[in-house]
Amino acid sequence: MPKAKLTDKEITTAIAKLPEWKVVGGKLNRAFKFDSFVDAFTFMTKVAFAADKMEHHPEFFNVYNRVVINLATHDVDGISNLDIELAEKINAI
Repeated sequence: MPKAKLTDKEITTAIAKLPEWKVVGGKLNRAFKFDSFVDAFTFMTKVAFAADKMEHHPEFFNVYNRVVINLATHDVDGISNLDIELAEKINAI
């Protein structure tokens, strides 16, 4: 699927269907909290495999049992359809 930068309206519509995701600093953002570091790292690994299959890689920030993910598409200088698709996959994980 070609990358397409989304308009503000398209982003608002899309994140309404993505619980706990929001736009922070021009990127889709969500924070996760797990029971342990191992659970957080396992989640990050699953996300990494899904992202790699899409050839679309997130920014990860991890401290102990917390993971923050930011999604943006550098090629379009903003949030694209690929970011929404990856956020959906992350929610499914």
